[in-house]
Amino acid sequence: MESVVFGLDESSMSEGYASCALPVWAAAFNDEMIDFWSGEVLWNHDMANFTTYRVGGKAEAIIFPTGINELAQLLKGIKRLNIPCRLIGGGSNILVADEGLCGITLIVGRRFANIEVIKEVADRVYVKVEAGCSLGRLVAWCIEQGLSGLEFAAGIPGTVGGALVMNAGAWGSEISQVLTSVTVMDENGDYVVKDIDNFHYSYRSWGEPTGRIAVEGVFHLLRADKVAIKKACQQLVANRKQCQPKEASCGSFFKNPEHGKSAGQLIDEAGLKGARFGGAMVSPLHANFLVNTGDASAHDLIGLMKLVQGEVKKKFGVLLVPEVKLLGFGVNTL
Repeated sequence: MESVVFGLDESSMSEGYASCALPVWAAAFNDEMIDFWSGEVLWNHDMANFTTYRVGGKAEAIIFPTGINELAQLLKGIKRLNIPCRLIGGGSNILVADEGLCGITLIVGRRFANIEVIKEVADRVYVKVEAGCSLGRLVAWCIEQGLSGLEFAAGIPGTVGGALVMNAGAWGSEISQVLTSVTVMDENGDYVVKDIDNFHYSYRSWGEPTGRIAVEGVFHLLRADKVAIKKACQQLVANRKQCQPKEASCGSFFKNPEHGKSAGQLIDEAGLKGARFGGAMVSPLHANFLVNTGDASAHDLIGLMKLVQGEVKKKFGVLLVPEVKLLGFGVNTL
């Protein structure tokens, strides 16, 4: 769920849509929603506050849905009004343009984050988790409950929704391996529960058409010793800290090529560790992390992305594809 866009091509969103005045559609939106929705809207708010990169311009409107039914109602109303709309989660896998975002940005976060045990069969426990729950919170909950299966997710940033869509993984494990079902919503607000066997999960993809949203997942976990689970999680977090930078980033920036060396290896062997573009830098610690050294703009990070893509393409003939979702930009890659 780190980014799903409805109603307008992203290439049309990059020319400074977010201004200080309320958007022209604000009154129509308020009139449309007043009968069944009265939640908070943040008008013209900096997206830098909602991304791990800490960059990005103003969004015309930000809304925080509080559950599946409310999200469905919002999407139905937004669709009727033909307002551009996108949905994000924890902001750990997105880069927002300096010019900002037009339309409505739906943020599925702490208000959309329930965890519930729905069934137990012997030592196997089935847990339903809403998309806005952070992976960190879910892992901590599993430790407390003595449930094993998600240890590999310890230290992975972002939300459950993003993990479901991106098939988040680490240390040889992926989220799809512990899934039973996912509730999928379309841009009209209609949703259905799909069994895991009906998905086409692959590397960093759940295989669903563009515009579909993961709003809830059911995990199958095993009863185990709390102390052992906690120790395993702590070790994996420690391992992450040793090999990943502390500066603001979105995690791994590029997808690994299907064959051959990883993106990080290619960038390293191209001699790009420490390379800079403005306030953005290729981390000297992990070459597949493009970091904000403190004063980077989104423009700087895009410039560094293109520099890396160009050098790796020239030296190895491989075009690296961003794993991070670019919002408000016309072109994602070279």
